[in-house]
Amino acid sequence: MVHVPVLQKEVLEKLEPKPNENFIDCTIGDGGHSSAILERIKPRGKVLGIDFQLRIRPEKRLILAEDNFANLKKIIERHNFRPVNGILFDLGYSSWHLEESNRGFSFQKGETLDMRYNLQSSLTAEKIINYYSKVEIEKILVRYGQEKKAGKISEKIIEARKAKPVKTALQLAGIIKRTGANPQRTFQALRIAVNDELNNLEKALPQALDVLEYKGRLAVISFHSLEDKIVKSFLREKPIIPTLKEIRINQRARSAKMRVFQKL
Repeated sequence: MVHVPVLQKEVLEKLEPKPNENFIDCTIGDGGHSSAILERIKPRGKVLGIDFQLRIRPEKRLILAEDNFANLKKIIERHNFRPVNGILFDLGYSSWHLEESNRGFSFQKGETLDMRYNLQSSLTAEKIINYYSKVEIEKILVRYGQEKKAGKISEKIIEARKAKPVKTALQLAGIIKRTGANPQRTFQALRIAVNDELNNLEKALPQALDVLEYKGRLAVISFHSLEDKIVKSFLREKPIIPTLKEIRINQRARSAKMRVFQKL
């Protein structure tokens, strides 16, 4: 599956990368946004790309860090990456996670309930489903999935695991569907909980603002209301949303919102 970067045209327009400037891509993934930025900042501009698990290789002007963007300042210090003229966060999971990772992100596949971005982490979705209490599971579904049927879903999960452990995404999806709920919200909630996504974002945004040069720009693309609420409270800017044309080409873009901030 070819990775299509979300809002790429708008990212370039708003970040305004210029020759010899330096940028940080905090969620580099398959490198779509970074490749376009690298073209604009030739001949000496560099990109520092960060991700939990790197799937691309470093190049002459592309420096990579396999890390959590919550450690942004430490990563910058480690690589002596200055000045920083622009920073991009493209939040959430990529098409690679759904189609190729084999970690149970999709509720339509019989994959193991893992859902980790970082395989060094000890917490998995399977552990939550099979070992957390009914109250703990319900709390996760309400807080991170805004699931109205959280009580019934957690009850059905407890019943099911008494008979046999819930090991795969398809198993869990079947349990959820028996309550009349769509599995999407539960899977979102588990993914956020496993990867501590919201706390990482809250830690990273102030660091990003701090390391930016004067007139440097910060762009954040979010994909659900919980992320956007954090970004909105921090940046307080009107979001940029995808065009209908882009949504037709890339379904992942349909819920995307981008907020941009310039340090003055």
